[in-house]
Amino acid sequence: MRAGRDVFRYVAGMTQGDDTDVIVVGGGVAGLTTAMVLARRGERVRVWTREPAERTTSAVAGGLWWPYRIEPEDRVGDWSLRSLEAYGELAADGPHTGVRLVEGVHAETRLDTLGPWAGRVPGLRAATAAETHGYPGPGVWGRLPLIDMPAHLAWLREELRALGVAVEVRTVASLAEPLARAPRVVNCSGLGARDLVPDDSVRPVRGQLVLVENPGIRTWFTAADGASQETTYFLPQPAGLVLGGTADDGDWSLTPDPAVAEAIVARCARVRPEIAGARIIGHRVGLRPVRPAVRLQRERAHGGWVVHNYGHGGAGITVAWGCAQEAARLVTEADGA
Repeated sequence: MRAGRDVFRYVAGMTQGDDTDVIVVGGGVAGLTTAMVLARRGERVRVWTREPAERTTSAVAGGLWWPYRIEPEDRVGDWSLRSLEAYGELAADGPHTGVRLVEGVHAETRLDTLGPWAGRVPGLRAATAAETHGYPGPGVWGRLPLIDMPAHLAWLREELRALGVAVEVRTVASLAEPLARAPRVVNCSGLGARDLVPDDSVRPVRGQLVLVENPGIRTWFTAADGASQETTYFLPQPAGLVLGGTADDGDWSLTPDPAVAEAIVARCARVRPEIAGARIIGHRVGLRPVRPAVRLQRERAHGGWVVHNYGHGGAGITVAWGCAQEAARLVTEADGA
């Protein structure tokens, strides 16, 4: 899936003189993945994004594949499994795509409490006591995609350039703007959908992370209670060990809280004591775009078609490819609807 760099055509910032079939609004993982699926199907696509990919929420995500804080349950499983298949293929070129398959444990989790999708995840099983590092309660072991998001977003941009897809940094005040330039629009604006649609059911769930020098940990670990604002996890990424986290509903602050960071390190160190002495490299904060349920549907608007693909909560990476494939299908079928 890798193309030679010498064949890339840089098209970011092109003017609107050329024909465009579809404009994707949003430059995070959902938007870029959707644009790629559409372009590979032969659509002439461009992306409008308020922020460059490296400044989106996707760029600061921990990057572990797992359906977390996302609804509706009856559709999430299929989207997640489609993405799992895509990431499995991308892991074959991990240094370039940013995707690796890494072993780890979800503590406080039982296989029989997961949805039907879990039975289709290769190798997923109950964890042993040693694998949960003494954490109380049951756990689930898996070898799952762990995505280095800065590298993955760079790969997506690179692939889009090779496909001739323009990525433009611009603010969109209304969906009427892209619909004046293309007959079909895919709305992947994430938290921005709150004002753009507008959709006041979209809200932020703040996540704070700490990046430390990795003391030699090669497996990931999570312990997340959906009813709590505190989570405990560590993810070995190339830049360091990512420690988390928080799930602060309705909190818009992007400023790291030193007290919260200290508590995150302490929680992770109770699982792996060597984390306590790890040097802190940096702090990250992201706002998950949560909605009661993902909005993935087509509607008529401003004389054209809009396909909405937003509200992925804490699992945007997990469902990115599955949702992109469904959004592309809705786009393709729009003309005959």
